[in-house]
Amino acid sequence: MARTSSLNIRVDPETRAGAEMLYGSFGITLTDAVNMFLRQSLMVGGLPFELRQPKYNAETVAAMEEARDIAAGKIDTKSYHSIAELMEDLNRDTDD
Repeated sequence: MARTSSLNIRVDPETRAGAEMLYGSFGITLTDAVNMFLRQSLMVGGLPFELRQPKYNAETVAAMEEARDIAAGKIDTKSYHSIAELMEDLNRDTDD
C-alpha cells in the first residue's frame, strides 16, 4: 500500500454532510473525492474547473444594491420593536 500523508481541512458541518452524501451516492468517500480533486488539479496545472463571478438577473442585482444601501444608512427604513408591532402595521396597511 502506498504511503499517505494526512491533510487537515476545516469545512462547515452542512457542507461536509452534503458532500459525504453526494460522493457516497457514487460509492466513494470524501477522502477519495479530495484525492481525485488534488490529482486532477495536478493534471491540469490548476483548479480543475473554471472560476467565474456569478451572474445575477437585474432584479437580484437591484435587490442586492438596495440591501447594501439600507445597511449603509443611505435609505431610511421602518423598524419595529416587536413582531406584534410589525404585524399590527402590516394589518393596518391592508385595511385601507
